[in-house]
Amino acid sequence: QVHLVESGGGSVQSGGSLNLSCEASINIDRAYCMGWFRQAPGKEREGVATLAEYGNTIYADSVKGRFTISKDNAKNTLYLQMNSLEPEDTAMYYCAAARYRANWCPIVDGLFRTWGQGTQVTVSS
Repeated sequence: QVHLVESGGGSVQSGGSLNLSCEASINIDRAYCMGWFRQAPGKEREGVATLAEYGNTIYADSVKGRFTISKDNAKNTLYLQMNSLEPEDTAMYYCAAARYRANWCPIVDGLFRTWGQGTQVTVSS
C-alpha cells in the first residue's frame, strides 16, 4: 500500500511562489505515474500536471509556463513548483500515484488509485 503525504501549502499574495512536496512511502522511480490535482470549493477536481516514469510531463493549460512538476527518486518525493500564482490557483492540492507504465501519463484522475490527504494553497489578490 502506497502512502502519499503532501506538504508546502500556504497563503501567498498574487504573483508569489510555493513549492509543494509529496513524500511517498515506496520507491517511485519506475512503474509509477505521478500527478498533482486540485479542487477549489464548489468545483470539480481538476488535473494540474503529471510526470511519467521516464520524465515526460503534461500540464493543464491554465498552469503551463508557471508550474513545474519534478521528482527526486532518491527521496521518493514529488514536487510542484508554482510561480506567478493567481487567485484562481486557490485550491486544495492533491498528490496522486498510478501504477501505469507509459511514455506519458494522461491527466485523468480515474487513472490514479492512490491519493494524499491534500495541502491547501490560498492566493490573495
